[in-house]
Amino acid sequence: MNKNVEKMEAPPNSEELRQEIQLACFRIGTEMYALDILRIKEIIRPQRLTPVPKAPAFIEGVINLRGVVIPVVDLRKRFDQPHTDSDRKTRVIICGLSGKILGLMVDEVSEVRRYSRQEIQPAPKFLKGKGAEFFLGVCRNDEDLIMLLDLEKILSSDEKIDLDKIEKMPGKQG
Repeated sequence: MNKNVEKMEAPPNSEELRQEIQLACFRIGTEMYALDILRIKEIIRPQRLTPVPKAPAFIEGVINLRGVVIPVVDLRKRFDQPHTDSDRKTRVIICGLSGKILGLMVDEVSEVRRYSRQEIQPAPKFLKGKGAEFFLGVCRNDEDLIMLLDLEKILSSDEKIDLDKIEKMPGKQG
């Protein structure tokens, strides 16, 4: 009986479970992207945005979500995608980043998928230039490729968003 207990404590597939990652897949324009679900706090419909003076162009503004002021990044602007009027499925993904909370505006959230670590390939090395650093890797969904986003890189390029200043900004310009 003791031998069975030992086997139950370390099931053979426990190694496989740790090697799996859940990704929330979403669309920006015609392209699919993904983010590790452990980074996501919730997904909400767009709310009334308050503009932030002198913020980088891709900061859409701030929202007040249950008493917390959250800066919202428009990923369409961040990735230099043209704006469309298709707001019907637009969502804001509320994420945690370095102890801060921020929103990512996307065109549509499609699904959550499980991938093994082996199914995620590194980002192609030939990707260079503006925007290439935003991606951790690539994974396949049937015939489509999904780019896995690096949240830290999206928000720490040349523009260097100071989330503290945006979150604590008074109502007047300065």
